[in-house]
Amino acid sequence: MALRSAQGDGPTCSRWDGGSEKDFNAKRKKKVADIYQALNSEPTDVAALRRMAISEGGLLTDEIRQKVWPKLLNVNTNDPPLISGKDLRQMSKDYQQVLLDVRRSLRRFPPGMPEEQREGLQEELIDIILLILERNPQLHYYQGYHDIVVTFLLVVGEKLATSLVEKLSTHHLRDFMDPTMDNTRHILNYLMPIIDQVNPELHDFMQSAEVGTIFALSWLITWFGHVLSDFRHVVRLYDFFLACHPLMPIYFAAVIVLYREQEVLDCDCDMASVHHLLSQIPQDLPYETLISRAGDLFVQFPPSELAREAAAQQQAEKTAASTFKDFELASAQQRPDMVLRQRFRGLLRPEDRTKDVLTKPRTNRFVKLAVMGLTVALGAAALAVVKSALEWAPKFQLQLFP
Repeated sequence: MALRSAQGDGPTCSRWDGGSEKDFNAKRKKKVADIYQALNSEPTDVAALRRMAISEGGLLTDEIRQKVWPKLLNVNTNDPPLISGKDLRQMSKDYQQVLLDVRRSLRRFPPGMPEEQREGLQEELIDIILLILERNPQLHYYQGYHDIVVTFLLVVGEKLATSLVEKLSTHHLRDFMDPTMDNTRHILNYLMPIIDQVNPELHDFMQSAEVGTIFALSWLITWFGHVLSDFRHVVRLYDFFLACHPLMPIYFAAVIVLYREQEVLDCDCDMASVHHLLSQIPQDLPYETLISRAGDLFVQFPPSELAREAAAQQQAEKTAASTFKDFELASAQQRPDMVLRQRFRGLLRPEDRTKDVLTKPRTNRFVKLAVMGLTVALGAAALAVVKSALEWAPKFQLQLFP
């Protein structure tokens, strides 16, 4: 049962782009039908669910998310997590920090929620976090983790949130839960190479300003839950990230910076000015467009191609991307990059198919338009296939991170 009724459960974003009210309702109705068809197929069509989660509008409602998110993470909803018999609040070394963070999480709850209900949910939030940490001693709590947990709590409730976040913590979030920030910094180090591939001028300006990547840290480790005020946008991004490769959030961070190119270039070229601008994330971003662009960039510049420009490689078994290969895949494996590339090649003119879609001519300030044009041409269709992250088979993982 959805827990954020005070905020409502309408369309995830304000409105899909374009079309009349009638068209919008028809698209929404068809997508809901397609989602339930995939859910009810035998076996469940997880690849189709991933396409739905990534494509325009995402999963639409919390009621649907309660059914689909477990499928995306391959969590058995009939197998609830064991409840610890220990007094975790007395025993946990993290309890005081978790308590402080949860007390500061008031704005993450729907406006108008009764105080008693909110306090009850905060108690559940503490219990979920402490239980996961107790069951997985290799995981280390970090500030911002509660922002992710509260999102699941508000959407799916305490029991299911515990199962989903536990799976997420041992896969997608694994890097952030190491005893040091080495792997987190490693992921952040992918940000500038992505920007450099698309917009060398913007990259060079940021390098000259020595702004670094710390402005994106809270984006990455909370999956933007801490910095976005509208919960609808948060869950829309969670639909996207749950359906994709674990490194997709850093690609989304990159497209936000690329989208704000002119604002950045208009700044004084110094660390304080650029950091201040970028750390204040706009709340009115064109989310569907940016999601589509992030998918395009992932396919054009996969992590394996950027690794040489990122920080020194970490041990493969300790990174989220490599632990993701341990996922118990729930359907036939299908490589998403191959599907998306085939889709893309099908939309190119024959004479263009042998050319690289994106190059890096450093003399062309507007090289970014190659990406934007790709997005315009493909729209959500380009995106519709990064979807099958199910598809990252162990063999493919080894290719990405040799």
